[in-house]
Amino acid sequence: MVFTPKYRFQILEAMVKSLIEYDIQLISVWKGVQIQGMNIQKDHIHLVCSIPPKVSISEFMGILKGKLAIKLFKTYPTLKQKPYWGNHFWFRGYFVSTVGLDEDMIKRLVHDKSIN
Repeated sequence: MVFTPKYRFQILEAMVKSLIEYDIQLISVWKGVQIQGMNIQKDHIHLVCSIPPKVSISEFMGILKGKLAIKLFKTYPTLKQKPYWGNHFWFRGYFVSTVGLDEDMIKRLVHDKSIN
């Protein structure tokens, strides 16, 4: 999965990055999702995860992005000012692809991106 802040602003660093990383873990445990790889860049997030059949991908992404935005706006109220215009922190879409035989390759790619 890959998702980005609105307008791909390079804001996912320092304390914002730490808060997002921690909350992704909490939300994933709550929904029964196993995070197998995570990489937070300044302007996007990569996740490799295993989602149980009872949770749809769109449901998980909606909850994840919604809860993260609420927490970020409560913790950092200045994010509600321009250029974010209100309560919209994330770009409205996301990219998802299923992984089969290439799972190890995808995990290595996500891990290698965190080194760069």
